Amino acid sequence: MPTYVYKFIDSGETIEVQQAFSDDPLTEIAHPTDGVVKPVKKVFTPVGVSFKGGGFYKTDSGSASKSSTSSATTSATPAVPAAPAAPSAPSAD
Repeated sequence: MPTYVYKFIDSGETIEVQQAFSDDPLTEIAHPTDGVVKPVKKVFTPVGVSFKGGGFYKTDSGSASKSSTSSATTSATPAVPAAPAAPSAPSAD
């Protein structure tokens, strides 16, 4: 269940409340210290964004038709030659 932030209108204090998406926003909540029911207002906070993965690149989006102009400007990367095999050590018989 998501957690929402509510602000007490008279004191400005905030409180976090867990509610289902289908629940209506609250208009009154019992204050946690004195138990008196007081009016509240829902506070809208920005959503945090989390980027996971290897990264995002200029070439990640777009269709093949859009990239036809950029393919003429890109150069091929030369192949790296394989390293020569290391000589094997003589066996100890």
